[in-house]
Amino acid sequence: MSALRLLVIDGQGGGIGKQLIEAVRNAQIPCEITCVGANTAATAAMLKAGADQGATGENAVMVCVKNADVIAGPVGIAIADSLLGEITPKMALAVGQCTAKKLLLPVNHCNNWIVGVGDLNLRTLTCEAVRMLESLTKG
Repeated sequence: MSALRLLVIDGQGGGIGKQLIEAVRNAQIPCEITCVGANTAATAAMLKAGADQGATGENAVMVCVKNADVIAGPVGIAIADSLLGEITPKMALAVGQCTAKKLLLPVNHCNNWIVGVGDLNLRTLTCEAVRMLESLTKG
Protein backbone atom coordinates (compact mmCIF):
# COMPACT_ATOMS: atom_id res chain seq x y z
CA MET A 1 0.00 0.00 0.00
CA SER A 2 1.34 3.44 -0.87
CA ALA A 3 1.66 6.15 1.75
CA LEU A 4 -1.64 7.52 2.99
CA ARG A 5 -2.49 11.13 2.31
CA LEU A 6 -3.39 12.49 5.75
CA LEU A 7 -5.12 15.85 6.07
CA VAL A 8 -5.05 17.41 9.53
CA ILE A 9 -7.46 20.30 10.09
CA ASP A 10 -7.50 22.51 13.18
CA GLY A 11 -8.24 26.03 14.29
CA GLN A 12 -7.58 28.40 17.17
CA GLY A 13 -3.93 27.77 18.17
CA GLY A 14 -3.60 24.50 16.29
CA GLY A 15 -2.74 22.56 19.46
CA ILE A 16 -4.75 19.45 18.64
CA GLY A 17 -3.43 19.28 15.08
CA LYS A 18 0.10 19.87 16.34
CA GLN A 19 -0.12 16.98 18.79
CA LEU A 20 -1.63 14.70 16.15
CA ILE A 21 1.13 15.45 13.64
CA GLU A 22 3.88 15.00 16.23
CA ALA A 23 2.39 11.66 17.32
CA VAL A 24 2.06 10.41 13.73
CA ARG A 25 5.66 11.40 12.99
CA ASN A 26 6.90 9.76 16.21
CA ALA A 27 5.04 6.56 15.30
CA GLN A 28 6.72 6.66 11.86
CA ILE A 29 3.48 6.02 10.03
CA PRO A 30 4.09 6.19 6.29
CA CYS A 31 1.94 9.11 5.21
CA GLU A 32 2.10 12.45 3.51
CA ILE A 33 0.72 15.03 5.94
CA THR A 34 -1.05 18.14 4.72
CA CYS A 35 -2.38 20.55 7.30
CA VAL A 36 -5.04 23.20 6.96
CA GLY A 37 -5.55 25.74 9.68
CA ALA A 38 -8.66 27.81 10.10
CA ASN A 39 -6.18 30.63 10.82
CA THR A 40 -2.48 31.27 10.24
CA ALA A 41 -1.48 30.50 13.85
CA ALA A 42 -2.98 27.00 13.59
CA THR A 43 -1.30 26.38 10.24
CA ALA A 44 2.07 27.57 11.55
CA ALA A 45 1.85 25.31 14.61
CA MET A 46 1.05 22.27 12.49
CA LEU A 47 3.81 23.00 9.99
CA LYS A 48 6.27 23.35 12.84
CA ALA A 49 5.10 19.96 14.15
CA GLY A 50 6.17 18.30 10.91
CA ALA A 51 3.42 18.58 8.30
CA ASP A 52 4.77 18.26 4.76
CA GLN A 53 2.71 21.15 3.47
CA GLY A 54 0.07 23.50 4.74
CA ALA A 55 -2.51 26.09 3.86
CA THR A 56 -5.02 28.29 5.62
CA GLY A 57 -8.72 28.99 5.34
CA GLU A 58 -12.00 27.89 3.92
CA ASN A 59 -10.94 27.38 0.30
CA ALA A 60 -7.91 25.34 1.38
CA VAL A 61 -10.20 22.94 3.26
CA MET A 62 -12.52 22.64 0.27
CA VAL A 63 -9.60 21.83 -2.05
CA CYS A 64 -7.54 19.59 0.23
CA VAL A 65 -10.36 17.25 1.27
CA LYS A 66 -10.58 16.12 -2.36
CA ASN A 67 -7.14 14.48 -2.21
CA ALA A 68 -7.15 13.09 1.33
CA ASP A 69 -7.36 9.43 2.22
CA VAL A 70 -7.81 10.27 5.91
CA ILE A 71 -8.88 13.49 7.62
CA ALA A 72 -8.01 14.04 11.27
CA GLY A 73 -8.81 16.76 13.77
CA PRO A 74 -11.21 17.74 16.51
CA VAL A 75 -14.84 16.77 15.93
CA GLY A 76 -15.63 20.46 15.47
CA ILE A 77 -14.14 20.42 11.96
CA ALA A 78 -17.36 18.70 10.86
CA ILE A 79 -19.70 21.10 12.72
CA ALA A 80 -20.58 24.46 11.20
CA ASP A 81 -19.64 27.50 13.29
CA SER A 82 -17.62 25.46 15.79
CA LEU A 83 -14.17 26.35 17.16
CA LEU A 84 -15.59 29.72 18.18
CA GLY A 85 -16.91 30.32 14.67
CA GLU A 86 -13.70 29.47 12.80
CA ILE A 87 -15.24 26.47 11.02
CA THR A 88 -17.54 27.89 8.38
CA PRO A 89 -20.56 25.98 7.11
CA LYS A 90 -18.71 25.37 3.81
CA MET A 91 -15.72 23.89 5.65
CA ALA A 92 -17.89 21.56 7.73
CA LEU A 93 -19.84 20.49 4.64
CA ALA A 94 -16.64 19.76 2.71
CA VAL A 95 -15.33 17.59 5.56
CA GLY A 96 -18.65 15.82 6.02
CA GLN A 97 -19.25 15.10 2.34
CA CYS A 98 -15.77 13.92 1.36
CA THR A 99 -15.17 10.20 0.97
CA ALA A 100 -12.01 10.13 3.12
CA LYS A 101 -12.03 8.25 6.38
CA LYS A 102 -12.34 10.65 9.30
CA LEU A 103 -10.55 10.42 12.64
CA LEU A 104 -12.43 12.97 14.72
CA LEU A 105 -11.25 13.54 18.26
CA PRO A 106 -14.26 13.93 20.58
CA VAL A 107 -13.22 17.17 22.23
CA ASN A 108 -16.11 18.48 24.33
CA HIS A 109 -15.91 22.23 23.74
CA CYS A 110 -17.92 25.08 22.25
CA ASN A 111 -21.30 23.65 23.29
CA ASN A 112 -20.69 20.39 21.41
CA TRP A 113 -20.76 17.41 23.77
CA ILE A 114 -20.28 13.86 22.55
CA VAL A 115 -22.63 11.68 24.58
CA GLY A 116 -21.11 8.45 25.86
CA VAL A 117 -17.56 9.74 25.64
CA GLY A 118 -15.85 10.69 28.86
CA ASP A 119 -13.80 13.82 29.17
CA LEU A 120 -10.58 12.17 27.96
CA ASN A 121 -7.36 14.13 27.88
CA LEU A 122 -5.76 15.12 24.59
CA ARG A 123 -2.83 12.69 25.00
CA THR A 124 -5.21 9.72 25.28
CA LEU A 125 -7.25 10.87 22.29
CA THR A 126 -4.11 11.41 20.21
CA CYS A 127 -2.75 7.94 21.04
CA GLU A 128 -6.04 6.35 20.00
CA ALA A 129 -6.08 8.34 16.73
CA VAL A 130 -2.54 7.14 15.95
CA ARG A 131 -3.54 3.52 16.64
CA MET A 132 -6.46 3.88 14.25
CA LEU A 133 -4.27 5.47 11.58
CA GLU A 134 -1.73 2.65 11.94
CA SER A 135 -4.47 0.09 11.35
CA LEU A 136 -5.48 1.94 8.17
CA THR A 137 -1.93 1.78 6.80
CA LYS A 138 -1.83 -1.99 7.27
CA GLY A 139 -4.91 -2.30 5.08
